[in-house]
Amino acid sequence: MTAGNNPSRTVIAWLWLGILLILIMVSIGGLTRLTHSGLSMVHWTFTGSLPPMSHVEWESEFENYKSSPEFVELHNHFEIDDFKSIFWWEYIHRMFGRMIGLVFIIPFALFIWKKRIPRELFPQFFIILGMGAFQAILGWFMVKSGLSDVPRVSHYRLSAHLITAFLTCAYIFWVMLNYIEFGSLKKIKYRISKWIGLLLILLIVQIIFGGFVAGLSAGWVHNTWPLMDEALIAQSVFAMDPIWLNFLEGKSGVQFVHRTLGIIVFSASLFIGWKIHVLKEIRLNAPAIMLGFAVFIQFLLGIFTLILYVPISLAVVHQVFALVTLLSVVWLYHRTRYTIE
Repeated sequence: MTAGNNPSRTVIAWLWLGILLILIMVSIGGLTRLTHSGLSMVHWTFTGSLPPMSHVEWESEFENYKSSPEFVELHNHFEIDDFKSIFWWEYIHRMFGRMIGLVFIIPFALFIWKKRIPRELFPQFFIILGMGAFQAILGWFMVKSGLSDVPRVSHYRLSAHLITAFLTCAYIFWVMLNYIEFGSLKKIKYRISKWIGLLLILLIVQIIFGGFVAGLSAGWVHNTWPLMDEALIAQSVFAMDPIWLNFLEGKSGVQFVHRTLGIIVFSASLFIGWKIHVLKEIRLNAPAIMLGFAVFIQFLLGIFTLILYVPISLAVVHQVFALVTLLSVVWLYHRTRYTIE
């Protein structure tokens, strides 16, 4: 592919597939966490891929699990059938991650060999592979934190694992936008671009705090909205000393930040939508409408997930729609930074 040539539809389909697979992976990851399945596999090797195939192998796997803090403190009543119910989610989660790696690496090598990717974009595509590898390492690092002393993963590590997956997906989308119009894109900067960039940063911070809420199980406290148990700010938000620690490690404090940022992101999106309406730039209409729709749905999902005490189905959809919202902001931001010659 050279400047001025049409981009390969196969490469575009491959990038779209990558985005879709990460969306599915985020769903599986959410289900794994919400079903408390993430610490069921205490041993994992890169070469091992088959699950237990016989009763003897299941017994061996279950014996390994019995040595974990999660079994000792929480699941010591489990029988082997109970163990199987949590094992499968984590197994699917890990194997799906491996599949995503293969889906990226093998076609990428083929596309380079067939010269379907311009040399100028090589660095961007290699960054995608690097981010994917880093995401896998973070997944191992996260699970490791729950297999030593306490039967839960660090909420810092969980959030890092989550936001890296989101940023990887967002970057794939950005590269795809660059690839589709390669040779025709011209840098431009609307005044609204800085506001969209700020919204992008706010949304990333919001997703990080969403990971904190998930990791600390903070969605099961203060299940009212807009008030926190009949108060604008619950007293327990400031229960820990020093005060700043409440907003990083306290359930009430972390939830307060997350719900407050939700309102700020929603308000900022309305402001940006109004600015784009005034600007009357047709190229920005589609991504702006998509952003408005995504933020509105995500805002409602957050409220209902909270007041309904975090039902698994709503919680997973809320997590996935956070990624859809991020992609919408990336699309709009790209349109305000580049135009087509």
